[in-house]
Amino acid sequence: MAITAALVKELREKTGAGMMDCKKALTAVDGDMDKAIDFLREKGIAKAEKKAGRVAAEGAVAAYVSEDAKVGAVVEINCETDFAAGNDQFKALTAKISKHIVETKPADLDALNNSEIDGKKVSDLITEATATIGEKISLRRFACYETEGRVASYIHMGGKIGVLVELTAGDETLGKDIAMQIAAAAPQAIDRAGVDAASLEHEKEVLRKQAEEEGKPANIIDRMVEGRINKFYKEVCLNEQIFVKDSEKTIKDVLGDAKVTAFTRFQLGEGIEKKEENFAAEVAAQMK
Repeated sequence: MAITAALVKELREKTGAGMMDCKKALTAVDGDMDKAIDFLREKGIAKAEKKAGRVAAEGAVAAYVSEDAKVGAVVEINCETDFAAGNDQFKALTAKISKHIVETKPADLDALNNSEIDGKKVSDLITEATATIGEKISLRRFACYETEGRVASYIHMGGKIGVLVELTAGDETLGKDIAMQIAAAAPQAIDRAGVDAASLEHEKEVLRKQAEEEGKPANIIDRMVEGRINKFYKEVCLNEQIFVKDSEKTIKDVLGDAKVTAFTRFQLGEGIEKKEENFAAEVAAQMK
């Protein structure tokens, strides 16, 4: 596989490693991006890959929580440009649908699309918005929580990141603080029991190879890996994370007697690939 400059640039953006190191890594693994990231980590050149990548799709993540804070929803609606995302009609649509989810609690995306707002199917409202705004609008995903405790939400960067969190207890301030923490620190799980087993094994393997590259004796590698895995847990488990507003506390300290029972974090466009556009080339093509 040809190692293009664009591929090297992408790896550099994801890892912070130098251009030559990125090219060497990609060459060694025949252009496989994930393997190249592991290669750099094993050599101690790159930091842990969060696999967020660059956000490509436009649109917004919106949230709505009922007045009694017992039901809440977060939803991602996509469009083609950030210009359309700033359109008042688009903003009104996201607000209307997020509130509708709380009021109707649909089971899944199909149920949401087939449900009605003011006598019109949600899917028809999306189609109408597409025609009016002039861009493809798509209802991508949502989450809805209902609890006897408290639901809280937080929207960051005008809709680039949205969080919904369910707690057993606590007030509005606590709910917002925890939701902000999740937006900022992107935990993978609430506690160690929730960490994906495959992700954990992958991390252990990378850390083991990293220790071997450092030339550590075989008899202490296991202890080193165990120590670094504990650090990994503190990064990915919400309860063990350092509170972003007070570095002297962990989230478990902040929660007190309350517990987080579920959370959803949507980052706009994550997992969606969008073709790279060359505006100058597009204009030139139209001038022919």
